[in-house]
Amino acid sequence: MPVMNQLALPAEDAATLAQLRDCEQIDLLLPDMNGLLRGKRISRDALEKAYKDGVCLPMSLVATDITGNTVEETGLGYDIGDEDRICRPVPGSLRPVPWQPRPSAQLLLQMEDGAGGMFEVQPREVLRRVLAQYQALGLTPVVAVELEFYLLDNQVDDRGHPQVARNPATGERNHSTQVYYIQDLDDYREFTDEVAAACRAQGIPADTAVAEYAPGQFEINLKHRADALQACDDAIMLKRAIKAIATRRGLLASFMAKPFADQAGSGAHIHASVLDASGRNIFACEPSAPSDALRHAVAGLQAASRDCMLMFAPHANSYRRFVLNAFVPLNDAWGFNNRTVAMRIPHSDAANVRIEHRIAGADANPYLVTAAVLAGMLQGLHDKGDPGPPTVGNAYEQGEARELFWRDTLKDFMASDFVVRHFGERFRHIYGQQKLKELRSFQREVTSLEVDWYLRQV
Repeated sequence: MPVMNQLALPAEDAATLAQLRDCEQIDLLLPDMNGLLRGKRISRDALEKAYKDGVCLPMSLVATDITGNTVEETGLGYDIGDEDRICRPVPGSLRPVPWQPRPSAQLLLQMEDGAGGMFEVQPREVLRRVLAQYQALGLTPVVAVELEFYLLDNQVDDRGHPQVARNPATGERNHSTQVYYIQDLDDYREFTDEVAAACRAQGIPADTAVAEYAPGQFEINLKHRADALQACDDAIMLKRAIKAIATRRGLLASFMAKPFADQAGSGAHIHASVLDASGRNIFACEPSAPSDALRHAVAGLQAASRDCMLMFAPHANSYRRFVLNAFVPLNDAWGFNNRTVAMRIPHSDAANVRIEHRIAGADANPYLVTAAVLAGMLQGLHDKGDPGPPTVGNAYEQGEARELFWRDTLKDFMASDFVVRHFGERFRHIYGQQKLKELRSFQREVTSLEVDWYLRQV
């Protein structure tokens, strides 16, 4: 195999490649607005050229809809001849792919705009520009992502619905909810061990796995990072690893927000704190005396939740998750050590106080969710708003529950000055048009429920 001139690679990636002597192919990955990974697979021989010259991909890939089709309304398709843009590797993102049958690696890409900068609507760049606002103030967000998902049978049932996978230990489908049940982790040990091994190989800082609030539902937590971009890279790569390893084992791993009507939905919880220039957590406090910075940040999240709901709940199915008594927030309450609120302050010592934002579903794009959370916090720190007193007890019984509908959140997003201020007018237009196309396509379908209810009855 030819020896690559490693001077073309950043030092960290050159060191990784040197360890991957048998690597034959590399997946070049560009996260789109829905959080799907698009790109190309190249041979090892072509990797140096990818670093040196970049690779060409259509601009429209960033905003393709969930079915993979170009959304002409974004202006990125036929209107501009479906132009290509140069995509270049994200330095330091070269990683082995241990689950592939051939020795393989993967590399994140970022798309340029053709004028010497980055294409501003790609999710990673949206988050980077929010982080630049923090940097200008001498502040550093510290972020961790928690992802819930279901392990399902790779075959649907007779009605075409998903079904929980058969337990590897018993051969039966689990039907009861055993939250935090260690036996479930033992039964699925081979799967979780392989995910853990992949995380170690790829430098993904996963530290906790738990059985969640429904049969077949699990959560894997990532350690916090003082680099929010890297924290979201971790989340995207973890999702890829989980889905791929499940497929290897004849299973389907799904991050769909609500695959079962009568079971818990899957969330993406963002933990965030903020360090000042001296490294001090500006949220540090005791529950009996919340710091002003913490209160202001929570108030900002409350104010931004309506404008950003489309980023937290981007799909038709996302709205099935918002039901009573399912550990999903139905209003903008906040509180200490309380899982019924939208903005939870987890139990910790004073120096490690953080906000856990619990609104988004696991189907949302981690970069966009984190960008929205950090932008809301930043606006709150600027406005110095009052979030009201922290909720004690059951938040479902206190305050008015907001009923959420996809079309309404789309309208809120498209009319939002907050979105323009923090993410840009072009992002608001392109993301909004992508989601509007998906909504219209969804509404054109005739569902099996409609046939059951109306075909003979009316």
